[in-house]
Amino acid sequence: MGRKSSIDRLEPAVRTHIEKRLRERRLTLDELIEDLHEHFPSADKPSRSAIGRYKVSFDEMAKRLREQQAMASLLVEELGENPNDKAGALMVQSIQTLTTHAALGAQIDDETTIDDVRKLARAAKDVLQASKASREERAAIAREAREALLEEQKAALAAMPIKGGVTEDTKQAIREALGITA
Repeated sequence: MGRKSSIDRLEPAVRTHIEKRLRERRLTLDELIEDLHEHFPSADKPSRSAIGRYKVSFDEMAKRLREQQAMASLLVEELGENPNDKAGALMVQSIQTLTTHAALGAQIDDETTIDDVRKLARAAKDVLQASKASREERAAIAREAREALLEEQKAALAAMPIKGGVTEDTKQAIREALGITA
């Protein structure tokens, strides 16, 4: 295993600043060094070659994360979910976390495989489907309760005698306000 990068030994604020600038991808190495001198005049600064090496590894890591995001989206689509809705987005996030874990685990040992991630993704889909079924069941119960209430109100209006100023026009206005048809 190689030695630790001099950038890893920098103050956290300096390292965070370097990573932010690398993510922005706007500055050359020389401009980044100048930017560091401007923002952190008294802090230790890495050499140009150290930043160059760090940029290569940083770009590689960003590439892997983009690939994992794409893989997670494909798995979600394969499972029949829309990666753009909330449940699909949650699933993408979960699968991305799992694939990241699998990728890191694969570097250390061979315990976690993509097949394991696929199985976990299917399990996550099952959980989301059960949740969706539960929401649909609650909505159906609410619809039935609403229909029963409307029927009760309809019967009460029909039984109401026409006295005390309640005319058929008034009853019709009440029906319309309550959403009672016929």
